[in-house]
Amino acid sequence: MQCRMNCGACCEAPSITSYIPGMPDGKPAGVRCVNLSADNLCLIFTDPERPALCDTFKASADVCGNNRDQALFLITDLEIQTAI
Repeated sequence: MQCRMNCGACCEAPSITSYIPGMPDGKPAGVRCVNLSADNLCLIFTDPERPALCDTFKASADVCGNNRDQALFLITDLEIQTAI
């Protein structure tokens, strides 16, 4: 599956505990990454400082659903399940 244009759910829903350019302490779940453009594109996609977590994420139907709202729901649910 290819990432959907204008989605960016993976840059908002999950927590990231490692350094992110502009967010040195990472970001909590549900917080929009500062490197996500207004049209939900990663502004640091080719930057070597992009977190490894972001680089290894692969879009799939079970995580991304059929649209941005489903992706936000599914990724948020995974975040909750793995926080326990």
